[in-house]
Amino acid sequence: MNLSLDLFDHAARAPEIEAAISHMARHDETDRGAVFTRPEVVDAILDLAGYRSDRPLHRLRLLEPSFGAGDFLLRVVHRLWSAFVRDGGTPATAPEELRDAIIAVELHQATFDLTAQRLVALLRQQGLSPRDADALCASWLIRDDFLLAPLNGPFDFVVGNPPYVRQERIPAALLNEYRRRFHTLYDRADLYVPFFERALDLLGDEGVLGYICANRWLKNRYGGPLREKVTNGYWLKYFIDMESTDAFHSEVIAYPAITIFQRAAPESTGRQATRAVAAGAATSLPVLVDALLDAHGSEHVAEFKLDSMGPAPLLLDDIPRLVLLRRMEHELPTLEQAGCKVGIGVATGCDRVFIDAMDALPVEAERKLPLVMARDLVDGSIRWGGKAVLNPFDETGQLVPLESFPRFKHYLDTHRDSVAGRHVAQRNPGGWYRTIDRIQPGLLETPKLLVPDIKGEGVFVMDEGRYYPHHNLYFITSGEWDLRALQAVLRSSLTLMVVATYCTRMAGGFLRFQAQYLRRIRLPRWRNVDERMRDRLIAAAATKDQDEVDAPIFELYGLSSAEALRMRQIADAARVGKGSLQ
Repeated sequence: MNLSLDLFDHAARAPEIEAAISHMARHDETDRGAVFTRPEVVDAILDLAGYRSDRPLHRLRLLEPSFGAGDFLLRVVHRLWSAFVRDGGTPATAPEELRDAIIAVELHQATFDLTAQRLVALLRQQGLSPRDADALCASWLIRDDFLLAPLNGPFDFVVGNPPYVRQERIPAALLNEYRRRFHTLYDRADLYVPFFERALDLLGDEGVLGYICANRWLKNRYGGPLREKVTNGYWLKYFIDMESTDAFHSEVIAYPAITIFQRAAPESTGRQATRAVAAGAATSLPVLVDALLDAHGSEHVAEFKLDSMGPAPLLLDDIPRLVLLRRMEHELPTLEQAGCKVGIGVATGCDRVFIDAMDALPVEAERKLPLVMARDLVDGSIRWGGKAVLNPFDETGQLVPLESFPRFKHYLDTHRDSVAGRHVAQRNPGGWYRTIDRIQPGLLETPKLLVPDIKGEGVFVMDEGRYYPHHNLYFITSGEWDLRALQAVLRSSLTLMVVATYCTRMAGGFLRFQAQYLRRIRLPRWRNVDERMRDRLIAAAATKDQDEVDAPIFELYGLSSAEALRMRQIADAARVGKGSLQ
């Protein structure tokens, strides 16, 4: 069983922590991030979480982390009471039998008091005496900070609408305490993120978490630790994108989504499918919930497996794209698994010394290499600018002795202060003249595809084996794939979609074609590509017409017409400018 007990240190809180909590408890609705949830959204979450009155809810435990005006709590009590009565429960036995069925937490004093009054009134409507209603209410409700309150888990359900509070609104002492306790409070994460973390930790075996919450953590940098947590140990059962739907009683800035997670054994999370829909005006939320719960599927529902993706973005705001990517990721190896290698060109740490015109570098010919730079890639080919880079390594990858190359030694000695002052030289004084990256033996002569780091679209240019790449270029080599055929795949809309999906964009929307994103591209093994397709791919590499490039790639990957159209739309939207295809 998972240790979902409360493991926090709940010794007496420091005065500054108590003062900060009191300060937060006095905030108005805006400052404390309170947004109240529509009844149909509450019902959808309860239904999807499995908190239904036809189950023995009175023998299960539910936690609500921030009950506010009671949007969830009161509807939960209605369902709980129905289940309890169906099983023979009575008002007289309710205080004892229902005492452990609910724990609900709220920090704001006035809100707590008002909702407690409403809860007591509801219980009295069910036949409880004033004394028993007060006692049951007291056993259920806790006025405290959910992130710090001592809670006796585990729970079968956690449901709610966590507060959306930016870090700037949290007193420094309290924020520091949160950071000490919650590893997901990373970068600029808002307060709802640790609400996820603690709720997940408090789930019992097969316990279910259902939140309506901002969806920014799915892709933003700050959501990385939370994404890693939920994709390694939890099953995302259901997802409803509520971006186009009024989920709350007031307007919100952050786009909301319904997420339903279930704790699962680590070995099973990769085998369980996520079912997802996008809510819209054309389809009511109850209809979408029924579709998600229908084992036979529906036209509205997409089904896919997330697997253990770690901190990578969860692309749940574009379900068709996610389904397509996940299918390729399940069926095909990665670029490097298919026999290709991705690397980066040489960084010197002092380009003004290490790089100059080939004829201007006053060293032995064997100590300089023709260098290709990003600006040399023009209109799909290499227009070499005549630059060269010093090469301090021999053909085995070891530093050459300076005494064996007097001109090389004299040139470096002339610039010793600049070269030896680099960080890489200070770490290795004996090799003070090395480049930051070791120059790879044989790479100069190896045919390779060159890829500029920052571009508005994919640029993959063939080098037949004449140049060494600068550090603003990545390179791709392969001992299996024909590089011309590979060039066609990499220049296709498929590659642009993958890179645009995962990369962090630069100012102006420019894409980063870095190794970490290129390695996410899926590629069939060359031995599985028939001769007819091989010829078509090689021919496609020579064209500048995007349709002619894409056509064989879409067929190679077995895309349907709808998938091909979606891929092309995503790629076109990702491009910056409409210059000629490189």
